[in-house]
This record gives sequence, structure tokens and C-alpha cells, in this order.
Amino acid sequence: MKGKVTVPALQQMKRDGRKIVGVVVYDYQMAQIVDRAGVDIVSVGDSVGVNMWGQRSELEVTLDQMLLACKAVRRGVERALVSCDVPFGPLQEGTDAALRAATYLVTDGGADMLKLDAAAEFPDAVRAIAEAGIPVWAQFGITPHTAMRYSATSKTVPELAAELKDQFVQEAALLEQAGASLLDFTNSGPVAGPVVTGAVTIPVIGGLGGGPWLDGRVRAVVAAIGYQAAALDDTIERYANVARITLDAIQAYAEDVRAARQIRGAARSTK
Repeated sequence: MKGKVTVPALQQMKRDGRKIVGVVVYDYQMAQIVDRAGVDIVSVGDSVGVNMWGQRSELEVTLDQMLLACKAVRRGVERALVSCDVPFGPLQEGTDAALRAATYLVTDGGADMLKLDAAAEFPDAVRAIAEAGIPVWAQFGITPHTAMRYSATSKTVPELAAELKDQFVQEAALLEQAGASLLDFTNSGPVAGPVVTGAVTIPVIGGLGGGPWLDGRVRAVVAAIGYQAAALDDTIERYANVARITLDAIQAYAEDVRAARQIRGAARSTK
């Protein structure tokens, strides 16, 4: 898509059958890179706590931490639409708290849109935020925030998603009626995914457990390019392995220092 990405433009992409590209980013430098690559949505995810700060869970991330990450990403993006997650807490506290948090992330953080996790449980908050003029990206499905209720089952996630297909269709319709601009269907699977996508008029995008049956995909950049330290040892197929490149580069740098050689990229003396 050429020009500044807007919510109406994303909704038109669904009608035209063009896939929407979303990436999850946490910092200014990477935000500039993905924006230049031409993605449609840059999402500031609450996974920043686990992936960048070593927190144990997304549930530990605070509103002020999300604001900090959102402001950094906002500075790096000119073209794409910037979405920011509302962290765990404000939604659970009630509609007024959710609206205050949403306003805070938009006015102070510069977000164009807000993603609400487990949004199907909080349709009133979705409605209040949307009626305040803030576009909502509503997440539903088998999410990190709702997974505990399904933990007793012996079914795999795709099997469970297929079994809950009718429930997810109802939740998607509820969120669209509440005013959501986009949906994030987590762990959609190849059975429920196409049905839900066809049941609503707004774009349905997915990350974990998604696929080409959705209107688009969102992927954390740290996972896509192998930025995480775990990429040094695992065998997951990625678009790059930045962790390995970085390890090799720092080892080469250390060798130059220890051998009393000039390091690469350092300013050289003109004397």
C-alpha cells in the first residue's frame, strides 16, 4: 500500500482480497526498518516484557512500560499504522479504567490504534473506546489471557479451536458490533479461521496459530528474524538468524581487540 496506512485502507484491503502485513516491534531502530520495508501495521506488543526485559509473563507489563515502548516505536514510524497493546489490568478494572488507559496511550504515546487482549470478555470497554474515536484491534480466540480456562482439556489447540468454531463466530460478531475496527484471532486454526474471517466485514488478522486463511498475519520481529538468544540453538525456520550473526560479529570484535587491531567502524586518527 502506498501512502499513509489508515484503518479504512486496511478495511478496504479485506474487501479487495489483499493480505495485511503486521509486525510486532518494541524499539525505535527496528520501527524504522520495518516501516521502510513497507509493512501495514506496526504493533507494540505487551510481549515486550518477556522478549526484551526478561519478565516472566505478559501479565507483568505495566501501562507506563507500554507507554515507553509505544513512544519509541511511534518516533520510528512514518507510514505504517501504529498499534499499541493495552496491558493486563485496565480492562479487568472496568470500562472507565480501560478508557483512561486507552486515552493515555493515544495522547501520550501516539498510537493510531489500540489492541485489547481477550476483548470478547469486555465488549463494553471495546464500545466505549471506539465511541471515543479510538480504533480498536480486538483480540479473541485462545489467547494468553484465556488459555487457563482450556488447560484441563486433552485436545490440541487446533482441535480445540475447531470445536469452539461457533463460539468464535459469535465473539467476532459481538466485537464487530461493539465497534472494533480489526480483529486479532489468536490460534484460529484452519477450521475456525476461514469461517470467522468470512463471518465479519472487518479484517481478521492472526499471529500464533494463524495461517493464509486469515485476512493477514502479524509476527513478532524478534521471532521472525531470530533476534532472541534462543535462536542460537534451536532449529526453527526463520527469515534470518540475527542472534547467530551477532554472536559471530562480537566474537570477531573481541578477537580484534585482543590482537591489538583497530576495530571496525571506529573513527581513525588523522594524525
